[in-house]
Amino acid sequence: MARERFGLEDKKVNISAVHQPSRREREIHRLREEITTLNKQFKRSTVYEREGIKDLTSQLRERLCRLRRAESTRKRRKDRENKRSQFTKDPFRFTRTLLGEAKSGRLTSPREVVEAFLRETHNDIFRNQVLEANPNIVSIDTPVKELNISEPSWKEIQEVVKKARSGSAPGPSGIPYKVYKKCPMLLRRLWKLFQRIWKKGNIPSCWKKAEGCFVPKEENSSTIDQFRTISLLSVECKIFFSVLAKRMTSYMTENGYIDTAMPTANAYGSIPHALIHAALDHYLIPQHIKGMIISYFGGIQLRFKTGHFTTQWQNLEKGIVTGCTISPILFIMGMNLIIAAAGKEARGPKMQSGIRQPPIRGYMDDLTVTTTTHMEARWVLTVLDRMATWARMRFKPKKSRYMVIRKGKLTNRVTLHVQGEVIPSLKENPIKCLGKWFDDSLTDRNNISSTEKQTEEWLRKIEKSGLPGRIQHGLLPRLMWLLTVYEVPMTSVERVERKINKYLQRWLGIPPSFTSVGLYIRSGQLPLSSVVEKFKVAKCRVIMTYRDFQDEQVRQAGILTRSGRKWAADSSVARAESMLKLRDRGGERHAQEDRVLELPISSNGGRLDPRIEGP
Repeated sequence: MARERFGLEDKKVNISAVHQPSRREREIHRLREEITTLNKQFKRSTVYEREGIKDLTSQLRERLCRLRRAESTRKRRKDRENKRSQFTKDPFRFTRTLLGEAKSGRLTSPREVVEAFLRETHNDIFRNQVLEANPNIVSIDTPVKELNISEPSWKEIQEVVKKARSGSAPGPSGIPYKVYKKCPMLLRRLWKLFQRIWKKGNIPSCWKKAEGCFVPKEENSSTIDQFRTISLLSVECKIFFSVLAKRMTSYMTENGYIDTAMPTANAYGSIPHALIHAALDHYLIPQHIKGMIISYFGGIQLRFKTGHFTTQWQNLEKGIVTGCTISPILFIMGMNLIIAAAGKEARGPKMQSGIRQPPIRGYMDDLTVTTTTHMEARWVLTVLDRMATWARMRFKPKKSRYMVIRKGKLTNRVTLHVQGEVIPSLKENPIKCLGKWFDDSLTDRNNISSTEKQTEEWLRKIEKSGLPGRIQHGLLPRLMWLLTVYEVPMTSVERVERKINKYLQRWLGIPPSFTSVGLYIRSGQLPLSSVVEKFKVAKCRVIMTYRDFQDEQVRQAGILTRSGRKWAADSSVARAESMLKLRDRGGERHAQEDRVLELPISSNGGRLDPRIEGP
């Protein structure tokens, strides 16, 4: 409709202009040539001529040094302007590139190798074979609340578009979210089309095509196994399935089929489509909804672009598409079948509060198994092995770790296996999960020292970037996450703040005698936040998160949040709550006094009653 009304605009081709040297650069080049010529003449000249040539050469070199200093200053200013424009355009990407892990490289694998890798990743020869009945699967009760199968409402479509990011890249259709955010009439027309698609139950073929690219996983990546894929789907497809995903998530959580604490976003993995079909049948999804999902996953095609070629269309026969809005809840449903079957084999650990935790916790495509004995761990792994083999899935033992604690110490006398492979021990192979390192020391002493070194390195990178003022929203969120997940004492946090204060004093041009009170005082109006104060707020937030958590087992586990002997987070939270209660009681008392002193007002023009009117 928009093409017929407004027409098409040709894509602009960027023609890189040839660099033209500036006047100063031409002058520098000329001086260098003259100095080279004078040096040659100096070698051939007599003793009387060398004094004059030497004086002339020194004058030219002084002139050359001044020009070079001016040119380097100009280049630094230009580089700073470019970085400032990059930060203004996309601050998150600039900060991630500056402070994140180095990821670079260019795909050098030939086209045949890339397409063979994609076929091996996405093809499934057993796709049309239905999974057999498994006795380990836990039966479910009849749903208390049925799944809403009515057509998408106008309010649901508006909520999805409102929450979507305007900067999201468009898919093959070329229409971003911003179009539907700015054009409500066009969005209403799209809603009418959604209703017709919902009635018919057939997903348009244009929604089943996705284009993507390869993103490096590490620094200096070159081969295909060092890259991961990113796919872009049509925005219309995302809006449509966002409504369905929200309804299915509410259906699964309200009926107690999945844990409310289990995340239902960004969960992606190589899950067979047969397991998705089995999960839809097991959780009693209506046939109309199931038909739309099967129709969608039955014909998805992918292709990826590189710097030299574009791959052929690949049929997605296994796994889910990154960026698809319906895929996370489907992945959770399939994984929940496996987790529920293995969770019956053992009991979880018993906390000091007397609450026993479940033996298996899931986060996206990661599982954590915690048991009281190593024999129970083997039972759980045996069932997980059997269930994963039944579902045609594979674990990655090389990326897994196990830890056996006996009498407060780690031991390697016990080995654990899954799907015929040995799981590495945490004692020899530390692992990083959600930004936190786990090693055999069972303490955070090494992690605290590495956090201090990491902070120093980040500060040096910010200083070299030419944008030192970006510490507030670039460095502090990353630092706060590390200080939150580790048990960091207050003395270490103060030591980190002193390092940051040194750099801030240097960037602001203030003397070292200027204390931290002047940097972070509110009346100073500097856009800076104290690391110590933000650390206190973060630790208090952790305590309140555990206390008000959705999962009752986590809420009553009695988890202690340690922050050293100098400051205790739990006592600060209790003191703040008591002050708020006291303030509320004081407000109620003042309100009662105001009601007692309230004067009766007559209905005659709003004047005071003459009985209480003064003389």
